[in-house]
Amino acid sequence: MNQLASKVVGRGAGGRSRALDIDHYVSLRIRQRRIMLGLTQQQMAELIGVTYQQAHKYETGINRISAGRLYQIAQALGVDIGYFFEDADPEHKIKPKQAELMPQQRMLLELARNFANIPNRKHQEALCNLARVLATGDREE
Repeated sequence: MNQLASKVVGRGAGGRSRALDIDHYVSLRIRQRRIMLGLTQQQMAELIGVTYQQAHKYETGINRISAGRLYQIAQALGVDIGYFFEDADPEHKIKPKQAELMPQQRMLLELARNFANIPNRKHQEALCNLARVLATGDREE
């Protein structure tokens, strides 16, 4: 097998399978969706019937994900399989913008959780007003 065919098939030296860029992209999308839903890796592992270690390996791209397992993951995360491939460019590279969204998504999720846990309705309204003022503050100056 020549080097080009080796890259396309995803085989390295010695015939061992290795993850391609698209595999890493799918892993990133799984992690992003899990975080958006507020699930831990342990909870995710339980939903798809694997160990925590295996779920971690799926998310980091260490282990490739079979079609059947990807279907289970999609069901657990409430998305179609196509979700994991959205915005992938033709070369199957991760777009930098997508990698940058994770910290912001994490903060947004934390904000939503904390907001939902505020028992006082007036405090929730005050927080909404504060966010509105902060969001429009720069435009008014």
